[in-house]
Amino acid sequence: MSKRIMIVDDSETMRMMVAFTLTEGGYEVVEAYDGRRALEKLKDGPVDMMITDVNMPHLDGIELVRKVREHEESRFMPVILLTTESKESKKQEGKAAGATGWIVKPFRSEQLLGVVRKVLG
Repeated sequence: MSKRIMIVDDSETMRMMVAFTLTEGGYEVVEAYDGRRALEKLKDGPVDMMITDVNMPHLDGIELVRKVREHEESRFMPVILLTTESKESKKQEGKAAGATGWIVKPFRSEQLLGVVRKVLG
C-alpha cells in the first residue's frame, strides 16, 4: 500500500509539479489549495506526510503546521515546508511551529523524493 502525501500550495502549477514527482515515485497524492482546505481534507482520512508552501492566503504554512500539531491524529505526521522563503528567521519560525524539514523552491525531483524517502523511511 502506497503512502499518502498531502500537497498544500496555492499555486496550481506547483501542486501539479510536486504531484507528478510524488506519483512517479509511487506515492498517493492528496491536494489542497490553502491551509484551511488542508485541515478540512485531513478529516477525510489520514495522510502519512504533508508538504506545504509557506506563503498562502487564508492560512499560511507555518500556521498550518501549528494547527496540525494541535490534533492528536496528526501530531507526529511529518510536515515539510516547500517554499521560496530562505531567510533563517523564517526557517526557525517553521521549526518552532513543528515543521520536520524545509526545502527551498525551485526543487529538483530527486531532491524532493530523497527527502520524502528519508522522512517516511
